[in-house]
Amino acid sequence: MAAQRDYGSFEAGDVTLQSGAVFPALKLAYQTYGTLSPAKDNVILYPTSFSAQHYDTEWLIRPDGVLDPTRYFIIVPNLFGNGLSSSPSNSSGSFPKVTYHDAIAVQHRLLTERLGISKLALVYGWSMGGMQAYHWAACYPDMVERAAVVCGSARCAPYNHVFLEGVKAALTADPAFRDGRSVEKPVAGIRAMGRVYAGWAMSHGFYRDEVWREAGFTSLEDYLVRAWDAAFARRDANDLLAQIGIWQNGDISRCAAFGGDFDRALAAIKAHMLLMPGATDRYFDVRDNEDELGRLVNAKSAALHPIPSVHGHRAGNPVNNPHDQAFLKAEIAELLGK
Repeated sequence: MAAQRDYGSFEAGDVTLQSGAVFPALKLAYQTYGTLSPAKDNVILYPTSFSAQHYDTEWLIRPDGVLDPTRYFIIVPNLFGNGLSSSPSNSSGSFPKVTYHDAIAVQHRLLTERLGISKLALVYGWSMGGMQAYHWAACYPDMVERAAVVCGSARCAPYNHVFLEGVKAALTADPAFRDGRSVEKPVAGIRAMGRVYAGWAMSHGFYRDEVWREAGFTSLEDYLVRAWDAAFARRDANDLLAQIGIWQNGDISRCAAFGGDFDRALAAIKAHMLLMPGATDRYFDVRDNEDELGRLVNAKSAALHPIPSVHGHRAGNPVNNPHDQAFLKAEIAELLGK
């Protein structure tokens, strides 16, 4: 007897992907929080980030949190490759190349076909979630009223791509990988991946000033062991690789509608746009958002408000960081007031 899920699953059927491949019986896992208003005008879409599942986002969804479920109906769609939605770990055969465009097309079907939703008060996302928020704003401009891109960008920058090459190389150097696929748990590879990630995810100042002590770690090694060595061990290694592929190929203009024209894709956006890079983020660099800001020529409004934090990329996901949480909460409250 199959275990009962505590989340919804949208059965999308056989879906033709951007690559032309057909993904049979594609499934999108999702969770909802709060109550949909009679007018269906209180919807916030909150896509997941790298390796995250909707459970990992719930700290932010609470009455006194960044997203308030007593006022808004919040939908968290799980990105393909995260182990809940269709992923290498739960699909038979070889897993095809999936893109952000593929993901948001199925998310759009979930909203319109199952939930009857035609307007989004806000699309909010951090990191890979922020990249999905950008895709939503460009591809469905008449549906998205506001978008908050937190430590994200409209495309994967070359520097970001190189960072991910290092992460991927550390993971796949494990002998458990054969022909580009892990055949057993790559314990050493996952630990190496965590160590590489630790250097990129946090800032120079975070390590220089030993900010990790504020979270109760007794030494730098203690921090690396307890915060990073097993950070990705809860996920399937092939799932991680699938999501790295989605991330590296992310570009809002890489679709039939825009034909690779980045300026045209950004000009398609009509929403109120809030770009919140981490001031010390090392791979979603502030300069990428600065470049995008000037191209949002048709947005109702467009603002760039970097998160003033030494927590690097993690400033945008401040689970145990009240200062950065307060910054996000205030910014989102102001955006929702527009």
